[in-house]
Order: sequence, then structure tokens, then C-alpha cells
Amino acid sequence: MVEGGISISNIKKTFTNVQNETITALLNINLKIPTGSLTSLIGPSGCGKSTVLRLIAGLNHPDSGTLTLDGKQIEKPGSDRGFMFQQHTLFPWLTIRNNIAFSLKAQNIYKENASRVDEFIDLVGLKGFENYYPHQLSGGMCQRASLARAIVSHPKVLLLDEPFGALDAFTRMNMQDELLRIWKERNMTMIMVTHDVDEAIYVSDQIVVMSPRPGRIIKIVDVKLARPRARSSNDFLLYRSKILRLLNFGGTEIQPEFSI
Repeated sequence: MVEGGISISNIKKTFTNVQNETITALLNINLKIPTGSLTSLIGPSGCGKSTVLRLIAGLNHPDSGTLTLDGKQIEKPGSDRGFMFQQHTLFPWLTIRNNIAFSLKAQNIYKENASRVDEFIDLVGLKGFENYYPHQLSGGMCQRASLARAIVSHPKVLLLDEPFGALDAFTRMNMQDELLRIWKERNMTMIMVTHDVDEAIYVSDQIVVMSPRPGRIIKIVDVKLARPRARSSNDFLLYRSKILRLLNFGGTEIQPEFSI
């Protein structure tokens, strides 16, 4: 049975700041995330994108509304949801192998699943580096290890909070391809927060465009482009233009005075 469908209904989330003022982070959020899909959340800083992820992870709770995973209400964190952050959260005193094994050991399932560690080291392209420590590897390689650690326990859903934001442009594009490859191989629901419009178009089945605080959903854009996607194709650029306009960054289209 394929699992990993998310339903978000009428969510409101507020926080209290240091001045004891109530800040509405999310208001009237309704979203269906199909099983096995790859969804991106995009919008300006402070619009509540990461808050949505934390609610799905069970790290925070809504003031009102419901979130369900496969029809069951999300009330707390669980091994059925993996989380990957912008900066790698590897333990510096553990080797890459032991970092990836950590989540299995934390769930007391390492003994019967030890072979998974080598499987996922190979899956993310780190074979030969398993006995290195995080400080001995590049940022991109550390993010590969973080990805392996997030999915080694076979979660239904992988939550990614700007996972490639700290990487250089070329490494970032390589990691996008790696993410798509693993998503296809593992048939896993993935939900990613990003500020990069091109990244969202390149990887996503649907893009959730959000407004400034209080965060609302402006539009859900279904990306109907075949994979692999050409970043410079006319259709890709049309999606880019549409999303930038939704975010009020469309500008004025003019003809260039040069040719390439």
C-alpha cells in the first residue's frame, strides 16, 4: 500500500513575540499533498513556509484546523516523517556512517536494519567516504549525508527546509538532480521550502505560492512539464514569469538590446 498523503484544513497558527504581541503566522491554510508527489512552498521570508513544515512534522501545533497523514491526525513527531534542514545537522564527533545510522539506533531498529546504512551511503553517492567526519567533507557532501540520514528509516514523507540554500549554484543544481533521482526511486512524498523560483519549477509537481504574513495560499501552480526539465525552455520560463508575477516580482518585459 502506497502511503504519504497529507491533508491540511483551515489551519491558523499564531505566535507571541517578545513584546507579548500576538503574531498571526498562518491563516486559513487549506492544502492537499498527494501521495508520492513533490511539492514546493515558495513565498517571501516570514510568510510561514517553515511553519507549515513544522506543523506537518508535529513540532508545532495549530491554533485551529487539522493536519492529517493518511487520514490520521498529526499530533506529534514520528518516524514516518523525515526532516532535512538548510544547514546540515550532522554530529561532528561521528563518522558519516554513524551519522546516517543514528536515526536507526534512536528507534532501536539498527540491529535488524544495519545493511540499510551501506545501501543509503551508496544511494547518495558517498561510498568511500563513510569513515570520514563532517569537517572533512564539502557542504554538498554533508547535505548528501543529511539526506541519507533523513530517509534511511523509510519515512512516508520527507520535509525539506531550504535544503540546498547554503550551497553554491552548481552544487545546488547537482543536488536537485540527486533529490529527483531518490524521489523517483523511493516513491516518497516530499515537501520542500525554497526561495528559489527556478528550483521550485525544476523539481516540483505543484508549487504552493504564499503571501506575506499572515501567510495565506495565493495560488497552487501545477507544473505540467515532462522530466527531465530544460531550465531554458520557453515553457519553463513561462512558469517562472507566472510565479514571479504572483509574488509581485514580475517587472516589465522588454526586448534585449543584444543577442547571444
